[in-house]
Amino acid sequence: MRLRFSAGLLGLLFLLTACETIPDRPRIAYTGDPVIDGRAELQAAQPKDRVLWNYRIAASALRRNQPDEARVQLDTAIPLIGGILANSADARKARGLFSGEDSKTFIGEPYERVMAYYYRAILYWMEGQPDNARACYRTGQLIDSDAEANAYKSDYILLDYLDGFVSTKLAADGEDALARAQKNARGGALPPYDPNANLIVFAEYGQGPRKYGGGEFGEQLRFITTQSRSTHARLTLGSQVILLPTFDDLNYQATTRGGRVMDYILGRKAVFKSTTNTIGDVALTGAAIAASNARHYNGGTNRDAANAAMVLGAIGLISKITSAATTPKADTRAWDNLPQRLSFAAAQVAPGDYPAKVEFFDKDGTLLHARTKSFSVTVKPDGDTVIFVSELSR
Repeated sequence: MRLRFSAGLLGLLFLLTACETIPDRPRIAYTGDPVIDGRAELQAAQPKDRVLWNYRIAASALRRNQPDEARVQLDTAIPLIGGILANSADARKARGLFSGEDSKTFIGEPYERVMAYYYRAILYWMEGQPDNARACYRTGQLIDSDAEANAYKSDYILLDYLDGFVSTKLAADGEDALARAQKNARGGALPPYDPNANLIVFAEYGQGPRKYGGGEFGEQLRFITTQSRSTHARLTLGSQVILLPTFDDLNYQATTRGGRVMDYILGRKAVFKSTTNTIGDVALTGAAIAASNARHYNGGTNRDAANAAMVLGAIGLISKITSAATTPKADTRAWDNLPQRLSFAAAQVAPGDYPAKVEFFDKDGTLLHARTKSFSVTVKPDGDTVIFVSELSR
C-alpha cells in the first residue's frame, strides 16, 4: 500500500511540475525602425503573441505613413478578435487552474480591440470606403459594451460621432448617433456635422495605459495611467486653422466600463491557490504531530499514528504542490504603443497643395514647441482627403 501510494504521489508530482518546452528565440538585430523591428519580433514571437505584434506594427506603420503595412497587420489580426477565445485549446488551458492567463492567444482587453477597429476605419476612409469605416465604428461600440451584464453600455464619443458623421455624408440619418455621442461627451456641444467637409483629420496624443499585476499572487490586472501633458491640438493648413480637441481618453476607457471603475480580479484561481496552500500547512503540521505521537507511544511505535502521519504528510505535500502549480497571474501583455487621447476634425478646404503643421498644447493653453509637426497636404478635387497625425510618430 505504501509503495502504491508513493508511486501515485510521484506521478502527481510529475504531472503538476511538467512544463512546456519553449523553442529558443531567434536573436533580433534591432534597427531603430519600429516597423522593421516589429516585423522581426513578429517572426520570432510564439503564435499566442502574434496578434499583439500585429497591433503594435499597425500603429507604428500608420504613424510613419505606411498605410499598406498597417492594413496588412490589422487585416491579419482582426479576424481573430471575434471568437478565438470561445473554443480554442489554449483558451481552455488558460481557464484551467494550472496555466497562466498569458498562455492564451492574445487579442487584448476591450479598449485594445476597439483601437484595432478604430485604426482600420481610418484606413478604410483613406481608401475611399467610408461605409466600411462606419461598420468598424459600430463593431467597436459592440466590443466596448458589457456583453455579460448588458448594464454598462459602450461610451466612446468618437465611435458614435463618426458613425453619425459618415451616415450624414452618405445622405442617411446620423442624428441618433450624434445624440449618443453628445450624451457621452458630458460637456460642451460637439461640432455639428458638415456633409460637405472634404478634409478629414484624425489626431492622437499622449501615452496610453500600461498593465501590471497586483494582489498577493499578481491576480489583479491593474493599469498605470499617466496624464499626457498634451490636452488639445491645432492644425494650421495654409491660412486656415482647425481645432483638434480631445474626444476620447484611452486611460479612462481601459479602467472603466460605461463609467464604472472596473475591478479585474482572477478570483477563482487566487482563492484556490490560497486555500490549497493553507490546507497543505495544516496537513503537514498534523503529520508532524502524528509522527511525534507515534514515536513516543509507550516506548514503541503506534502504527495507527504512523499511518496517520504518512497520510497527512502526503495530503500536505500534494496540497502545497498543487498550490505552487496554480498560476493565478493576470495577463499583463499590452498593446503598449497606443495613445491616450483621440481627436478628430472635419473642414471644407479648396483642392490644392498646402503647407501644414500640427501644434500641441497643455491644459493651460501653453504651446509645447518640441512636439510641433510640419508636413504638406494635398487636398484632392474629388472625395475626402484623410490625414492622420500622431504625437507618438517617430
